[in-house]
Amino acid sequence: MNQDLSIVTLVLNASWVVQGVVLALVLASIASWTAIFEKIISLKRLRLLDSNFEKKFWLGASLSDVFEDTEKGESKSGALERVFVGAMGEYQKLRHSNLSDASTLVEAAGRAMRSAARRELDAIETYLAFLATVGSVTPYVGLFGTVWGIMHAFTGLATLEHVSLASVAPGIAEALVATALGLFTAIPAVIAYNRFAHQIDQMAIGFEVFAEDFSNILQRSLLSTGSAGGPISVTLEK
Repeated sequence: MNQDLSIVTLVLNASWVVQGVVLALVLASIASWTAIFEKIISLKRLRLLDSNFEKKFWLGASLSDVFEDTEKGESKSGALERVFVGAMGEYQKLRHSNLSDASTLVEAAGRAMRSAARRELDAIETYLAFLATVGSVTPYVGLFGTVWGIMHAFTGLATLEHVSLASVAPGIAEALVATALGLFTAIPAVIAYNRFAHQIDQMAIGFEVFAEDFSNILQRSLLSTGSAGGPISVTLEK
């Protein structure tokens, strides 16, 4: 007698525990793919905005001019631009308070930049912890469903006088569906997590390099003007 061993039929005929595991894995997979696509779009947008800002930053204008331009369009700014705004904002506050020590100004701007970079990275890392959790937990959730399904199948066989492969196959098959779905959920999450983590590490390195360049430019500007109270009009040269 032919039996319908399609995945849908197997799940519908499975025990309530296996059905619950399958439902949980399906929801986790949907949430994982949603997070993956959102992160792909957001990282692509941030990289484009950061690239545009770097081009504008190194065009040869003064730091003060770049700061004024970025303040006007901050709603559409990227992470690197917000880091720059945070550093320049701190510098402007200290300069207006008549602080004249150049090293103190550079150090304060550097601290503001590191703090802003940390906030940006925290925001960029959204969903990474979720993807890591999905990638590490869902295989075990699927395995639990498989173990439970096999246990349920063998418990049902105890009531049969004649056991054949046909009587064992549906129970084993429905149990293995949970493992397959667990792997299907985990593998994309792990791949995406590793890819996003690498891209975010590159962005963090970019923040550090920019912070060093900015500090050097600011220090040269203060030394060339001989005063911390004047405008920062040094021409940018990478």
